[in-house]
Parts: sequence; structure tokens; C-alpha cells
Amino acid sequence: MSSSAGDREPGIFDNVKEEPGGPTCSGDSSRHESAICLGNGEVKSSAVVKYSAAPPPTTYALLQEKTDLKLPPANWLRENAQLGSAGTTVLGSSSKSKPFSSFGIAYDFIDCIGDDVDVVSDSENIKKLLKIPYSKSHVSMAVHRVGRTLLVDELDIQELFRRSSQTGDWTWLKEFYQRLIDQKWERKKKSKEHWYQKAILSKFLYYSINGDGAAEPVLDNMDEGDDETGAEEYSSSWPATFTSRSDVEESDAPEQESLDSKFALGQVTSVPKEQNLPTLFNEGENSQGLRNDFVRNIMWTFEDIHMLVGSNMPIFGGGRYPAVSLRLRDSNKPINILTGIDYWLDNLMCNVPELVMCFHVNGIVQKYEMIKTEDIPHLDNSTFSTRVVKDIAQNILSFLKSNCTKEGHTYWLFKASGSDIVKLYDLTTLCEEAEEEKCQNPFTLPVAVLLYKVASSLMLKARQNRKHYGTIRTLLLNCVKLLDQERHPQIIASAYYILSELFQLDEPPEEDGEESLRAGGSEDSYSDEDREEEEDEDLTEDSDENGSYSNCSQPQDDSKAVAVIRSVGELSVPEKYKSTHQIRPTGALPVSQDKEERCRHVLSYVLKGLRGVDRSIKRESDLPAADPNTPIPLKYNDGNANAASAGEKGISLLLERVGPVPVDQKIPTRSGMIPGSWQHRMKLQLFLKASKAYYVLSDAATNLLKYGRALRYIKLSMQCYDAYCSVIATLHPQVLQFHSQCLSLCGDIQLMLAQNANNRAAYLEEYSYQTKEDQEILHSLHRESSCQAFSMATDLAMDPEYQLFVSSKCYEAAYELLISEALKDHSSDQLSPVRKRLGNIRNEMGVYYMNQAAAMQTENEAKMSVSTAEQELWKKSFSFFEKGMKDFEAIRDSTNTALLLCNTGRLMRICAQAQCSVSADESRGEFSPEEALYYNKAIDYYLQAMKSLASRQSHPAVWDSVNWELSTTYFTLATLLQDYAPLSRKAQEQIEREVTEAMMKSLKYCDLQTESARQPLYQYRAATIHHRLASMYHSCFRNQVGDEHLRKQHRSLAELHYSKAVSLFLSLKDAPCELLRTLLERVAFAEFTMAGQSSSMAKLKSLTATIETMSETRHAFQLIYKELQEEQVESSELCSTADVASSSASGLDLQEVMKLIGVFEPSFSFLLLQMIKLMTTLKRKPSNKDDELLKTFKAVYSKLLRAEKNAPLLSRVGLYMELLQQLTPQTGGEDTGTHKA
Repeated sequence: MSSSAGDREPGIFDNVKEEPGGPTCSGDSSRHESAICLGNGEVKSSAVVKYSAAPPPTTYALLQEKTDLKLPPANWLRENAQLGSAGTTVLGSSSKSKPFSSFGIAYDFIDCIGDDVDVVSDSENIKKLLKIPYSKSHVSMAVHRVGRTLLVDELDIQELFRRSSQTGDWTWLKEFYQRLIDQKWERKKKSKEHWYQKAILSKFLYYSINGDGAAEPVLDNMDEGDDETGAEEYSSSWPATFTSRSDVEESDAPEQESLDSKFALGQVTSVPKEQNLPTLFNEGENSQGLRNDFVRNIMWTFEDIHMLVGSNMPIFGGGRYPAVSLRLRDSNKPINILTGIDYWLDNLMCNVPELVMCFHVNGIVQKYEMIKTEDIPHLDNSTFSTRVVKDIAQNILSFLKSNCTKEGHTYWLFKASGSDIVKLYDLTTLCEEAEEEKCQNPFTLPVAVLLYKVASSLMLKARQNRKHYGTIRTLLLNCVKLLDQERHPQIIASAYYILSELFQLDEPPEEDGEESLRAGGSEDSYSDEDREEEEDEDLTEDSDENGSYSNCSQPQDDSKAVAVIRSVGELSVPEKYKSTHQIRPTGALPVSQDKEERCRHVLSYVLKGLRGVDRSIKRESDLPAADPNTPIPLKYNDGNANAASAGEKGISLLLERVGPVPVDQKIPTRSGMIPGSWQHRMKLQLFLKASKAYYVLSDAATNLLKYGRALRYIKLSMQCYDAYCSVIATLHPQVLQFHSQCLSLCGDIQLMLAQNANNRAAYLEEYSYQTKEDQEILHSLHRESSCQAFSMATDLAMDPEYQLFVSSKCYEAAYELLISEALKDHSSDQLSPVRKRLGNIRNEMGVYYMNQAAAMQTENEAKMSVSTAEQELWKKSFSFFEKGMKDFEAIRDSTNTALLLCNTGRLMRICAQAQCSVSADESRGEFSPEEALYYNKAIDYYLQAMKSLASRQSHPAVWDSVNWELSTTYFTLATLLQDYAPLSRKAQEQIEREVTEAMMKSLKYCDLQTESARQPLYQYRAATIHHRLASMYHSCFRNQVGDEHLRKQHRSLAELHYSKAVSLFLSLKDAPCELLRTLLERVAFAEFTMAGQSSSMAKLKSLTATIETMSETRHAFQLIYKELQEEQVESSELCSTADVASSSASGLDLQEVMKLIGVFEPSFSFLLLQMIKLMTTLKRKPSNKDDELLKTFKAVYSKLLRAEKNAPLLSRVGLYMELLQQLTPQTGGEDTGTHKA
């Protein structure tokens, strides 16, 4: 209904706004909200049009005075969207509702049901309820509860009994009705006057949309109206009693696509829909009232009551407002209060602000009168209080909510004609008390099917709002309770399947647990409240306030009623009835953070569903016996040398089910199921759901590091999948994707088992355990399949190598599956992770064989050649690394590609180490060409890794690791070349160039700037490189003869590298021996240089510089002294008697210290002696400063000579520190920074 900007009066309409919710409806739809606020402010009412099939209202035609409505217009009885169903029948706007019409509305607005809406009903039923205190006519309503929502429908008991006299059904209800309620149940015939009034109303409405239409002759049978007419109206509206099982099984179910094609992993897309049900009713299923046939559906809020109503009232444009309702009145009959309430409620519900009344006399139009909706309660002869109507509505709702407490039960609200007593009966309970069979309850099957349909429809939308899950579970559990397991196995199995879908296996539950639990009760969520009600009845037997809930004070005939309103006048008393039975907000759906618990719920429902399906299969006695407790033998034998080849054969089974399986649709399965039957489709769903649940359990166990349990669950998952494959012809791509996930997870688990071989006993115990539920499910699986297809992948082996092999084969099978023809267009998102896993397992296997080779190399330290077995391990390792690199390159994973290149480089270094020949006396020979070859190959792989990463920003940790390995390889190569120079093959100069080149490249990759855990290591290596280069140039300088330019260059380079080495060792603070050795070598270098000098002044200058260098050893001695002190304290505390002369707890090599001191003392003594001699023999006149220096040198030299040679090391180091400290202020500042590079 659209609103145009018309002539509006203040206070009539609020702002018009779009309604965001509601389903997508076919046809024209209009959603907006407008509120009518009555001028007297007594009641509040607002209406939101959720759906409208009618076009925008057109202006009504104002009929001329004296127009004869008895003559039909030209367009009479032609279908017209403006009039909807009100115009297509001579009955006009029928006051009769179809049974269960409220469910038709509920299906279209499932998101409102169970929580947001109090009542769902036809507008005619709402009006009839609110007019109870004013009307003497009978009221018969069926009430059903869905969560917090009441669904109210008209229950034409007379029509029901008319049909029962023909079919013989419903006899118990007929007898009950005659005995307790109304002896005169015969249906009253409607008068000709009734049909006459309906006919002229219909003609009036057609005239109003086509004022110029010419009159046409009236058909002879137009006004015939009797019981047959009414019977036709309801002939297909009442469900037949479900009397035999064959009615279901032999009915022709509509064709549907294979259920596997609907299955989407992790999504509720395979929920059984209506076509999964057999034909439960006769030809009138589509007219069962389960369809929304209303022209418009309106969310009507009346005070605090939210109602979803269906209305067929024609709405026109014109007048002062965008919408009006048309009414035809006989001028000779004044409007009574019932008619006034009728008109007022219709306008409120449809949001119509004005009523146009056309008066006629004997069908001749007299005049029109326009009445505002807010003025209708004040018309002459029909004055009523809107506040009283509000109180009636609130009291009736409270009365129904307090007493209609059980979902799945049908309640009957009945008021006999002319009576003031309103009674509420629980027909479901009455039927159970009757002597007839359960199937004789006329409401059991329809209500159960309705509960199922509401739940399944709600399930399709529930993923967006988890709060519906509680309602769905309650609906389905009550549905199952109502049905007989032998008669309705299909609905029961479907219900259990949907129940299993409620527990999300691939997502964590919502944090807002309360929100997801609001919408329903437990399996019988009102049992506790029923007990409370009985107690209240005992306590308040004589209470006026709660008298309507007391059965004891009623006549004996009323003892069957759940509750009674003694007088309709009570409904007008404000808050006479209060809803004392609130729906419990929690406890509806067992929601747990524990994945295993959720999966166990799923498997419990799957098992119940499988039981239902298995019971319905006729050939059950012919099935082969399957013992789920019989263990499946492991395929692998640790002692079998051909394990790998056996595994190669077994892996073909992993891909056996990829292609279509040729299954003749006419041949029953192993258990006797006919392909295409509902049992077949349901088993497919349940098998796949069980497989999914076990998969999630396995994944959860893997995360908990319970790998034995994880392998058991993935075995069960793949057994479910195997059974699924055995009963289906073609596998849907999404099912194949799920199978790929299972294979991938199986590979993960086997990999973890291989990496955690120490806990094998615990894993075996976990793997062997089995619950009774698992055994029953396995038994059901064995009815269809031997479940052996994937045993090779899921058996627990004892050998890590074989487990790695199985893991790789699982990944390979998963990958082959994803790139197969069936999945080439569906697996793009899964292909990359599986390829990554494939690369990873190949890396693991490469590392495994590389470590085996390294271990073999360690065992055979003294060897002259490389064994064949060792070479085979190298080849295997290299092959896996190569394949892994291709996998990572295919998915453009540069980081992992770099890691595999790095591992390949490490393999090359192991190969290089193996090429080192060691003689019998454990001395190694020269650096061989084979070693150089493999080290250079390693360097090539490391450089490729650096190139793959491109920059440190791409992955700092991997970059740093590769950088370190590359620097290490260059350093090792240079060190071996220097220490074991191949002089038999190369010249000294060439070797020196190669050493220098390798050392400088190693130095290039020493990252001294970046702060990291490796920074001290880099500093130590850089210092060592400078020290080694300085030593090499020192040696070249000493041995070089003739070429002065080259000697000068070597001297300069030696001095430079010594300086840098000292600087770096000083910054380390934990390498005192290396610092001391470097300084002593530097002093020796200076002494050698000084030996060639002849000038006294030059010698004096050189000696001064050399002593200054020697004084820097003080820093090394300070570090040594500190460590010796700490060691002494630790030794005294521990009272250790061990010899600490050769080792130190702090890592100080005392033997090395003693050796260096043995070099330091004579060198220091020699320098001091030379300085004293030189200063004494100087020809120049000494200055005061020179005298002081000479005295200091003499004093230090004297103390050094008199030092006790056998003194403790700590004392000797202390003495050296003291002597060097005396020299420091004499020779320069304490800081040694003058020699830093």
C-alpha cells in the first residue's frame, strides 16, 4: 500500500518509512510503516505492511444515486488484483478462514515466529476473539504454540463432524463434543438473505472499480446457496486421518535432484525440504491452508501486542486520504456495536484512516458518507470503548499464553452459541486419553508435519540468526514425540537430520550465548511450569484473581478443560488475566564451547536417524552380519622390506571413488535400499553428516595433540565416506572437496605421528578405544559397505618413515583429487593449501633422509670413501627437496621455496663434509675439489634462496636464517682453504686470493647493524674473519721477499684487519682469549716491522706504539679476571673438589689462557727492556717527561721480573692488570679507540 503526499490532517499519520525485514515475495510488494494515533489517546496502534499482492489503491468510483446493485456490472466475477479474493466469489470477503491458515503466514515470515510476534492469525479470527464479550455467537479456534508465538486458526467443528460422518474418522471428538459441550451440533443452513447480501456486496465492489460498466444478466444459479456451497468451500481444507503406513510408502513422491548435489560442506544447504516428505495428504495438500493466500500481511502492534495478520479487505484511494475502505450498508438496518468494532479493527489493522459508507435500500444506492477511523467508536448505535477492546485483547492473549504451554499440542478455544463461558481444551491430551489408536488423533500428523515444516523453513534462515536454533530444536523434538516410529520413519529421520544440522561443526558458537538460547524450551520446555500450575490451582482454588485457572470449582463436565473463563464479562476488566507462565529464556539448545561435545550431539542425532532408516528397510533380516568390534588389520608390517611398494598399491584405493561409480539404479544396495528412494537419499545425508562430524572431532583432537584419537576419528570419517560412496552413483564436486579435506587431515595426522614417535604407546591406546555410539554407527555403515577402502591411509603404523610415506600419499591423493576433471572448476580455494602441505611433507621427507645421511656420516668418522647407502640417502633427500620446491613455486610461495633451497644447501654441505678424507691417524688431508664443488653448490642454493625472498621485508626470520647460512658456508669454505690449503694443486698466491674472496663474502653477509639474537654471533664471526685475514697478511708480509710494493700492501692490510678485529672483540665483552690472542699477534707484527728500522727515533716511536697496543690487553685481562673471580666464588659455594684447571663453568678455556700468558710475559718483558735501553742511550737531552717515563718503565719491568712464576692464575692476572694500568696514563688515554677502524 503506497502513500502519496495528499491532504493529511495533523495527528493522523506518522512518518512513513521502509520496512527493512520480510521475505522476498512474488508480485508487487509494498513495505512501509505508518501509525494511526487515535485522537483521544486511549489506545496505541501501528501497522507495518510486510507484503502486499495488491497494486497501489486506485480511486473508487462514486456510484450515482439510484444505481441498482442487484444488476451485475460488466466485469463482475472477473479476477481483479484490486479486490483480491474478495471479488472472485459471490461470497465476497468470506469470514471463514482455512484451517491452519496462520501457518501459511508463518512460513513467509519465519524470522518473526517464535520470538518477535505474539499472535499469527487471519484478521477475521482476531476480530472474532476481540468481539467475544459483545457477541452471543459461538467461537471455535485452534491454537498452537511455536516458541513465544501463538498461531490461531478457525476450527469449524460442525464441518469437521459433517466430514467424519462420511469417513468414520474423528469419532472420539464428535462423541466428546456431543457429551460435554453441545447436544445440538447439527450445522445450521444459511438463509437466502445471507447469500443475497453477499452477492450485492460483490457487485458493489466491482461497480466501485468500474463505475461505467454496463449491467449484465445474472446467471440462474448465481444466488443458489446451501450446504453444498459451504461444503465446496471446505472440501479440500481438512486433513484426512492418516490411517495406514502404505499411504505414505506407496504414494508417488515428486522427483527431486540427488541429495548429494545439494550438500555444501559447512553450510545448511542439504536440509530436507517439502519434497523430501511423502505425499501425506490427499489431492488437497496445496489447499491445506498451509499456503499464504492473503492479499496482504501486516505486522500490527496493538498496545503491547505484536500480531502478524493476514487480510483480504479491498482498499481504495480517494477522499482526503491516500487510502479508504468501502462498506455497503442497508439504510433500514442501523450499525450495531459488532459492526462498528469490525469496521474499526479492519481499518486499524490495514492502516486505513478513513471509511466510506455507501447506503442502499433494497439494492438501490442512496448516498455516501465518509467517516474517520478514529470516529468509528463514537457512531450512533455502535458506541464502544477502545480501551475496553484493548483490555479484552490483553486478557485473551494472557489467558492463552498462560494455558497453551506445550508445543506440538493442539488447543481448542470454544464458546458455545449464547453462552458466556469460554473453555480451553488440550485436544492432543484428550486424544491420548481416548481408547482409539494414536493415529486416530486428527491433529497428530498435521501438527507434526507443520512443526517439521516450520522448523525446516526456519533452518534455512537460521544461520543468519542463531537465536532460532532453540525454537527449531523444540519444534523438531516435539514433532518426533508426536509421530509413530513405525508409521512415519521418513519425517523422523529427516527431523533428526535437521537436529544434527543445528550444531555448527566448522564455526565457534556465538559469544553471546544468551541470545542464541532465547527462542525456545527444552524437549518439553513447559513440564516444570505445568507442575507449578497444578500447585497454583491447589492453592488458589477460591481466588477470584486466578479463578479462571481452577478446574475444581467448575461443574463436573468442565473437568476436561485446561482452563475456563467463567464469564466473558471478565475479559473487559483491565489486567484480569496475567500471563503467569513465562517461557524460560535459556536451556533450549545445548551450546558448548567444546567441539567434541557438539559433535557428539550431532552423531547422537545421526544415529537415531540411521536407526529410523534401517527400521524401514524391508530386507533387514537378509543383511550380512557386521561386527563393529572386529579390528581391521593394519596394512603395514615393520619387518616388511616391501612396505613402500605395498603402500603404492594401497594408495590407489584413495582415488578409487573419484570418478562416477557405475550403479544400476534398478538394483538395490547391499542393505536392500532402492536407489532414489527416500531411505537412499536420507542415508546419503546422514552418512555425509557423520563423516563431517568425525572429521571435526579429528581436527579438534589434532589441535589437542591427541594424535591417536585424531587418527581413530579420521578413520571413522573416511569409513562413513566409503559407505556414502558405495550407495551413490556420482559424487558431487563439493563432496569430493570434503574428501580432499579428509585426506589432507589424515596426512597431517600421520605426519604428526611420525614427528612424535616417543608417545607411540599412548597413541595406540587412544586409537584402539571405541564408544558404543561409534560401534552402532559403524554397524550401520557395514550394512552398505565393508569400509575398507581407506584403511591404508588410516591405520596406525609403527615406523616413522612409513608414516611419512603414508602422509605424502594422502596429500598426493588429495591433490590429484583437486586437479581431477570433476573438480577443475571448483577447487581453486583448496588447491593452494593442499599443494603447500604437499611441499611441506616433501620437505619433511627430505630432511628425514638428510638427517639419516648425517647420522650415518657421524657413525663412520674414519672413512676413505662415501658408501653407496649414504649416496642413496642423498639422492632421496635431494629428490624430495626438488619436488617440494616445485610445489611451492607453483603456488608462488617464495618464503617456503627459500626454506627448501636453504635445506638443499645444507644437504650440499653434508655431502661436502662426507668428501673429507680422514686417515687412520685421524688427521685430515688437503681440501679436496669435491669438497669445494659441494660447498659452491650449497652457496648457489643459498643465493637462490636470497633471490627468492628478494628482500628482508618479505620475511625477516627466513631472510636472516638464509643470510646466516650463506655467511657460514663462505666462512667454512675459507677456513678449510686456509687451514688445509691444497698446495699440491694450487699456488700459495691463488689460495690466498680464494681465501680472501671467500672471507670477504662471508663478511658481506655478516649483518652487524640489525638487532637480533644472531647479532653477537655475527660480531664474533666478523672479528674472527678480520683476525684470520690479518694473520694471513701478517704471514705474507713476513714471507714476501723482493716486491716492496706488495709487502707494503700486505703490511697495510694486516694493520687494518688487526685494528678491526680488536675493535670487534672489544665490543663483544665475552671473548677475552680471542682479544688477547689478536693483540699479541698485533704486537708480534709490530715487533717484526720494528726489526727492520735503523733510526733510534723511528724505533722509539714504534716501540711506544707497540707498548700502547700491549697496554690494550688490560681489557682482556679484566674480563678474564672477572670470570676467574666468579668461578672461584661458585667453586667455594659448591665446595667442589673437581679440578678446575682445564675448564670453567663460565666457558673460559683456562688452558688457552695459560698458553696466551706464556706468550704475553716474554713479549711484554722484551718490549719493556728494549724501551728502557733505547731511552737510556738516546743522544738528546732527556726532558722531565722522558725521565718520568723511564722510571715508570723500569718500575714495571722490575715488578714483572720479580713476579712469582708459580703464583695462582688469579694473582698473576691481577698483577698484569696493575702493571698495564701503570703504563696506560704514561702512553696515552685509557680508551683504546685510537686504534679502532
